Amino acid sequence: MVDQTTSSDMDDLFGFAHPATETRSTSQIFPLVPSEPVVQYGSRRELRHAAAPSPDAPRRERRRAAPTRASAPRQRRDEPAARKLRRSEAALLREAAPKASRKNPLSVLATMTVIGGLFAVAALPAYAMSTPDSNAPTAAAIEGQTIVVSADALTQTAARDGYHATTPEQLAQATLNGIRAANSAAYRLSGARELGDDYPWYYELKASQGGGLSPLNYYYRECVDFVAWRLNRDAGSYEEPFKYVWANLTPSGGNASQWKYSWDRLGRTSSDIPIVGSVAWFGYQNHVAYVKQVNEDGTVLIEEYNFFPGVYSQRTIPIDSVDKFLYPPS
Repeated sequence: MVDQTTSSDMDDLFGFAHPATETRSTSQIFPLVPSEPVVQYGSRRELRHAAAPSPDAPRRERRRAAPTRASAPRQRRDEPAARKLRRSEAALLREAAPKASRKNPLSVLATMTVIGGLFAVAALPAYAMSTPDSNAPTAAAIEGQTIVVSADALTQTAARDGYHATTPEQLAQATLNGIRAANSAAYRLSGARELGDDYPWYYELKASQGGGLSPLNYYYRECVDFVAWRLNRDAGSYEEPFKYVWANLTPSGGNASQWKYSWDRLGRTSSDIPIVGSVAWFGYQNHVAYVKQVNEDGTVLIEEYNFFPGVYSQRTIPIDSVDKFLYPPS
């Protein structure tokens, strides 16, 4: 036999409470209330089941918990219905999402090392740092100190070392000596001595190297100084005081172009015919040379300096290529 529910039971079932009417619990007849609320909302029946209280609760509490039409959420007509994303749409969303940047492992390691170093420095003991005031001796401590000096120390004199400061003049002289050494090395390699050169100042600095005047008062390793040396050698004058110097050999001027004028002024002989020991004068070239040999073929062998800059050389040239031959002074 099936019991029939009363109107109050039906009202309780659908949420309509009648406080004045005594009714039985419908859970004993129709156990319609689920143990957990329904998550989906779409119909009035589902709303009631989701908000329905426990059947064992008092009627008053069930009345309060009963849902109303105003509290039930409804979907607006102008709102689009929720739906599940397609695979293509989900893939587009994943591609549009910002990519997580991967950091370089070395930079991460360097950062961790720096941070570890900072912590290590912070962990240093505080006593390693001290202020000047804490280390400064007090006036009382200074006054209380005494120094005892032995009597032997008073008679001792400080020993001086053997080192001396180099002066600018000494530095300049060292530079000149270095240039002279280089000139001497180049001269030995040239073979000039084997050819017959006997000029004594072959190693000295020429004018372009900062050199000065020789004992003959002409510039070192110039053509005029070499020829003046040969004239002194032929006269038997090998050292100071030399027989021929600028003041009595070419007093009118030291340049080679001025030698012919000095020869004429002093009444010396000049000719177009060469002799051994004469001066080959090239006025238009501002150059002089020493005649070493006269050849039968109309040429002469001359020795010279500075035809090639600052060095000794020999040449065989036609007689008529020389402007004048200046005979040695008597």
